[in-house]
Amino acid sequence: MKEEKLQGKQALVDEIKEKIQGAQSIVLMNYHGLNVEEVTELRAQFRESNVDYKVYKNTMMRRAFNDLGITGFDEFLKGPSSIAFSMEDPVPGAKIASKFAESHEALEIKSGYVDGKIIDVKEVESLAKLPAKEVLIAQVLGGLNAPLQGFANVLNANLKGLAVVLGAIRDKKESEAA
Repeated sequence: MKEEKLQGKQALVDEIKEKIQGAQSIVLMNYHGLNVEEVTELRAQFRESNVDYKVYKNTMMRRAFNDLGITGFDEFLKGPSSIAFSMEDPVPGAKIASKFAESHEALEIKSGYVDGKIIDVKEVESLAKLPAKEVLIAQVLGGLNAPLQGFANVLNANLKGLAVVLGAIRDKKESEAA
């Protein structure tokens, strides 16, 4: 019986480690004081954005982080803790948590984790203010495209002008030949 319990705990720690390793970002929160409807609403918002929201025991999370060599979370793993794993884009988990915390004082952001670095609440809020990954890519591509588009427009205008001049020269030569 004791061996089964130990295997179950190890499987849970392995699950947490897998989520940590696959996440683009992580937000650690204290959900104490939220009622069932509020937690359900928060879960639904996370689910809509493909963010995995879980409640694990602090000891299991502590072990998973420490097994991965991520130290520094121990101070935040006190009291009721929930965790949001943003798997595809680092922004949505922080954005949803920050926005929800603004309208629900009971939700407290404890810290986060991005690019191998533990971040504080202010950095989580800064991450939340970034546009989504797709928007950033579109902005970069738009910035790269603008000079190319301008160059193409100049070439196009110059080619039209050149065609008009060449046409006029042709017409003049034809009229001279006739």
